[in-house]
Amino acid sequence: MLDTWNNLLGGFMTAGTPINLLWALAGCALGTAIGVLPGLGPAVTVAMLLPITGQVEPTASMIFFAGIYYGAMYGGSTTSILLNTPGETGTMVTALEGFKMAKNGRAGAALATSAIGSFVAGTIATILVTLFAPFLAEFAVKLGPPEYFCLMLLAFTTVSAVLGQSTLRGITALFFGLALGLVGMDQITGQVRYTGGIIEFMDGVEVVLVAVGLFAVTEALYNALYEGKSDASLNKMNKAHMTKTEWKRSWPAWLRGTFIGFPFGTIPAGGSEIPTFLSYATERKLADPEYKKEFGTTGAIEGVAGPEAANNAAVTATLVPLLTLGIPTSVTAAILLSALQNYGINAGPQLFQTSSALVWALIASLYIGNVMLLVLNLPMVGLWVKLLKIPKAPLYAGILIFATVGVYGMRQSSFDLFLMFGLALVGVALRRFDFPTAPVIVGLILGPLAEAQFRNAMSIGEGNLSVFFQRPMSATLLTVVVLVLVTPRLLAWHRRS
Repeated sequence: MLDTWNNLLGGFMTAGTPINLLWALAGCALGTAIGVLPGLGPAVTVAMLLPITGQVEPTASMIFFAGIYYGAMYGGSTTSILLNTPGETGTMVTALEGFKMAKNGRAGAALATSAIGSFVAGTIATILVTLFAPFLAEFAVKLGPPEYFCLMLLAFTTVSAVLGQSTLRGITALFFGLALGLVGMDQITGQVRYTGGIIEFMDGVEVVLVAVGLFAVTEALYNALYEGKSDASLNKMNKAHMTKTEWKRSWPAWLRGTFIGFPFGTIPAGGSEIPTFLSYATERKLADPEYKKEFGTTGAIEGVAGPEAANNAAVTATLVPLLTLGIPTSVTAAILLSALQNYGINAGPQLFQTSSALVWALIASLYIGNVMLLVLNLPMVGLWVKLLKIPKAPLYAGILIFATVGVYGMRQSSFDLFLMFGLALVGVALRRFDFPTAPVIVGLILGPLAEAQFRNAMSIGEGNLSVFFQRPMSATLLTVVVLVLVTPRLLAWHRRS
């Protein structure tokens, strides 16, 4: 333990040099800006900036890239809350309650709990990375396809059961997302399927495109179609701070979100999508009866605080398998790995010995970056909230332009635009008939992964489904899935009787 603290102190000395602080600040600022723009994202940005590895020394460039990575998570929540336009897939859940809070005069509180929750989660997760990285990586590597599939099944059931007016509607929306996820190339066989002969579908349906279509464009179209002409702004109160009650409601959600998100960052199939949805489901289940009615109506602050914390904890935790095993658990982590390889540095168990100074400087920079991001984002809350004073008509017109530019910028494809607006019309229909849209995104993201893990598990079990019951963790997860589906019905039956 003493060695850990000595190494961390050395890391702070390296990361705290003026030049490295500048790189960290540049990364955080750029990441925040990138997070606001749908379709760009940290992976694309880091990939575009990879050539700097030929000019900048390793520690500085890794600090810069890491700043972009977690800065994007901070920035992505801003447009989710204010415009119902997720900048990152990890901030889609934030839009569910954050935008409703913004519409009801609580945008400042939503942005504040998002920024502070991100800081709290990022800091706790960094401490956990510092203390438990090798142990967590050793545990994560033991998970096999059966466990991963059951984990995703749990995500499917919790999201479908918790979101929307009924479980049936939630499951219907989920299956729509699963169907979208099947379009394109089979991950295992390479066979193209369900494309209808459309070349653009060969690579599958872009998650960001669907998210922007179902959230942002749907919001604008629904407003135009059903809420009529209005000169009113989206927000009337524009508080730029959290009340004492909101603080009290937020901090347990921050902690729960952190400890839900962190383990997912350490596993290859984790990502930030599953923990954010699970965190949202958890907060909705655990909400005080007094505040439960705010979910899905006026916006519950727990529904922003928990998922934002889970998102940032998961992002920070990706460093565990990346540094200790050389296994990237996200696209951005994979690009960070390639950046290390550009320097001739091999991530893995020996990295802490061969490049100790770089590793500990990178970990120290996470602490510094979190403080920088809090300082950058909190003072901006009041400024961001002023966006909501714009009358609805030009605001929604701006959202449509913003969404169109963002989606077109991904592949410069006009087909993507038609698809986005087509999905937006589907989103309007879903919203009109009280179908939740979040399960669509969950199905799209996790469907292909779940399919691949299921097929791998069946290969391990030689076609026998018992493989899911023979392993303790997968059996436990299946039990939880059954409980999630059955318990509410048993309770309802008990109340009626």
